[in-house]
Amino acid sequence: MKFVDEVSITVKAGDGGNGCMSFRREKFIPKGGPDGGDGGDGGSIYLEADVNLNTLVDYRYTRRFNAQRGENGRGSDCTGAKGEDMVLLVPVGTTVIDAGTQEIIGDLTEPGQRLLVAQGGFHGLGNTRFKSSVNRAPRQTSNGSMGELRDLKMELKVLADVGLLGLPNAGKSTFIRSVSAAKPKVADYPFTTMVPNLGVVDVGQLRSFVIADIPGVIAGAADGAGLGTRFLKHLSRTRLLLHLVDMAPLDGADPAEAVETIIHELGKFSPALTMRERWLVLNKCDQLLEDEQQAVLDDVVERLEWEGPVFVISASEREGTAELAKAVMNWLDERERLIEDDEEYAAEVAALDQQIEDEARAHIQALDDRRALRKQGINVDGEEDDDDDEDDEDGPEIFYVH
Repeated sequence: MKFVDEVSITVKAGDGGNGCMSFRREKFIPKGGPDGGDGGDGGSIYLEADVNLNTLVDYRYTRRFNAQRGENGRGSDCTGAKGEDMVLLVPVGTTVIDAGTQEIIGDLTEPGQRLLVAQGGFHGLGNTRFKSSVNRAPRQTSNGSMGELRDLKMELKVLADVGLLGLPNAGKSTFIRSVSAAKPKVADYPFTTMVPNLGVVDVGQLRSFVIADIPGVIAGAADGAGLGTRFLKHLSRTRLLLHLVDMAPLDGADPAEAVETIIHELGKFSPALTMRERWLVLNKCDQLLEDEQQAVLDDVVERLEWEGPVFVISASEREGTAELAKAVMNWLDERERLIEDDEEYAAEVAALDQQIEDEARAHIQALDDRRALRKQGINVDGEEDDDDDEDDEDGPEIFYVH
C-alpha cells in the first residue's frame, strides 16, 4: 500500500431540483388550480474519519467528486427526490483545508467523526407555492440553487503520543521494533526509513502508548533536502519527542553535532517544535565499552548543555528499552493528570500545540509555493530544480499496527 499523506481534490455538491409549473386538469374539475411540486435538495458531501484507513492513497487518482443532483418537481404536487449525500472516508488524523483561502475547514481526529465540506443546493419552488387570493393561477416557479463547489487540500498527520527523531541510521526503526509489534525494514547497512511507521507499546496491564517512527532528517531538510519536511509535520501532534543518537556511528561522526543538526532543522521548520518536551536517547551502546559509553555521554551532555532526561540504550539488544518505555508511559500519565487538574498548564499546552500547527502549515505552504514556481520555470533564489514531486508506481509500503 502506498503511503500518501497529502492530496488535493475537488468536491461539487448536488444542485437543487427545479420547481414544476403544473395545473390540475381532470374531467369535471374545470378549475383545478396549480399543482406543481417543489424540487428536491441536492446531495451534500461529507468527510468521515475511518479507523481502518492509514493513507489517502484512494484519492491519488480520483480527484473530483460530484454528489447527486436533486430531482425536479412534478405535477400533482409531487416533490422531487432529494439527491443522495456522498460520504468520503479518510484516515483519522486528516486535516481539511480550503485550497483557495487556506482556511482550515476541520480536523478529523476521532473515529466516526463527520465533516460537511460541500453543502447541497436548496430546492426550487413549484407554482403551488405562489398561489394566493389574488393570484389563483400562478405561472411562477423558482430554480434550485447551485451546489457548493470547493477545492480541498487534505493533509494526514499520524496520531501518535511519542515521535522518534534523529538522523538516518540512528536506530529509530530498530527501536520501534524492539518495543512494539511494528516491523519496519531494518538492515546492516546505512539507509533511511521512507515512510512513517506506527507501533503500539504495551507497558503493563491496560497501559500503552503509540509511537511513530518518521524518516530520518538530514542537514538542509527544512529547505527541501532529502525527504525534506514532508514528514516532519507528523511530529506536530506528538506529546513527547525521543531524540535518538548513534553513539558509535560507522562514519565516525560526532554525536553532539548530530544532535545540533536535528535541532537546527527543527527550528527552521517550526521554532515552537523545539519547545516540545524532548528526551535524549543515546543508542547502540553495545558497540562501546562501559567507560567509552560514559565518556560519550558526558561529552554530549556537556557540549549541548543538556538539562533534560538522558537514556543510554541498545535497541538491537533491547538493553534499556523497557526502562525507557516505562518512563515514557509514566510521563504521559502525569501529563494527562496535570492537564485535567491544572487549567494554566492545560492552556499552555494547547497554545503550544496550536503554535506548532500554525508554523508547520506555514512552512509547508511556503515550500509548496516555491515548488509551484519552479514547475513554471521560475528560478527561486537561484536554486536548482531538483525536487521531484512525482511518486513512483513502485513506492514504499507503510506498516501500521493498531
